[in-house]
Amino acid sequence: MTDLSPTARALRALEILHARPGVTAEELAQRLDVSERAARRYIGILREAGIPVEATRGRYGGYRLGRGTRLPPVTFTELEALALVMAVLDSHPTATDDDDAVGQALGKVIRALPPAIGRQAGEMRAHAAAAPDPYQAQADPAIASALIAAAAAHQRTRITYRSNPDREWDADVDPWSVVVRFGRWYLLCFAHHVRAVRTYRVDRILKVQPGTFTFEPRQDLDPVAELEENLGLGWPFETRVVFHHPPDEVKQWAHPAMGRLDDHAEGCLLSGTTSDPYMYAAEWLARIPLSYRVEGGAELREAVVALRDRLGVAVFG
Repeated sequence: MTDLSPTARALRALEILHARPGVTAEELAQRLDVSERAARRYIGILREAGIPVEATRGRYGGYRLGRGTRLPPVTFTELEALALVMAVLDSHPTATDDDDAVGQALGKVIRALPPAIGRQAGEMRAHAAAAPDPYQAQADPAIASALIAAAAAHQRTRITYRSNPDREWDADVDPWSVVVRFGRWYLLCFAHHVRAVRTYRVDRILKVQPGTFTFEPRQDLDPVAELEENLGLGWPFETRVVFHHPPDEVKQWAHPAMGRLDDHAEGCLLSGTTSDPYMYAAEWLARIPLSYRVEGGAELREAVVALRDRLGVAVFG
């Protein structure tokens, strides 16, 4: 643990007591990365500050806050505050702007910090330049919140989805989880119109309407692993690419959204679907420095030929 002042460690002990009533001195010491004697000293600091911390002896004993105890306002150490500003700017570069919603929220947090810490956090925000990610798509917080609430309530939901600028459609889904992957938000769900697991980008969901039916969540669900497995499924155009290399060699270049890798007599087969065959060919396949052939589908083969012809004209005129 980063070296903290006694006051900061005492506040951290207070957070632990609030989250885990009955924590023992040994457990508290482990979570604070200090000795048991030091942990008891931080309990003493809290008591001296007027916070009632009760101790119970015996096998099931431990420390707990007195009934009705309320936590003080959120406090940050200098390192925590600076790390928070860095994390926000890393995921949301426009947070340097006071007109941006996230920027306004970050400004409020900075203004609520103690002057010395707030000054440093404010300087970092003011003088750090963050280049926007051209591939990042911002999800609507209200949409994301509604999906998370539906997932938590195990509530079947109707979504309105825009798969491209000219096509919108509705679908009834069981929202299993909302997953953030490389700065992009996804809904992992069971889609009833195709009776299969699907992943949808939250930034393309226009409307969320919770229904009256509920569903039983999968007990063995690993949302991140399930998302990775299903990213390349459910789009209108088939993709089948045979690589003349083993799967382990191809895996570092072919990300899950491109499809699933399976063994093949010539090396391995990458199979999936896409909504944009030319993008698949020009942005994804073209950057892989390995030999392959496009086995299907027809639209992807046409896109690869079109890309070849375009590059040929660029070189040979």
